[in-house]
Amino acid sequence: MKILTNICSDDLSKCKQFYIALLGLNVKYESDWYVQLCSPLNSEIEYGLIQKDHELVPAEYQQLPTGMYVTFVVSDVDSIYKKAVQLGVPIVQRPKNEFYGQRRFLTKDPSGCLIDICSPFSMSNTSVQTE
Repeated sequence: MKILTNICSDDLSKCKQFYIALLGLNVKYESDWYVQLCSPLNSEIEYGLIQKDHELVPAEYQQLPTGMYVTFVVSDVDSIYKKAVQLGVPIVQRPKNEFYGQRRFLTKDPSGCLIDICSPFSMSNTSVQTE
């Protein structure tokens, strides 16, 4: 089994550039209604962006994403956070060590999808806190 997440967007180009600039994702496939991105480390890890009003999306679901969020686990959340600030992307929550052993920050992509970017951290290393 393979799982592929597709996010409905009203601006594919802007969303595509967001993920390329912030996370370094690669474009695996692109058309005027769909963009498939993938991890630069493993092209089988894919993330799709679909034009929200495309005929493949049922009419009652042709809306921007709500009620969910997508998590990207990275090796250094703080460096991605700094890049996010430099790029001027909206910050929903600054980096914070969570009780379950992840350091994360929250942002949102141009379609409004909540994005959780995190890295594991050692529970014994509490010197790094919220910036």
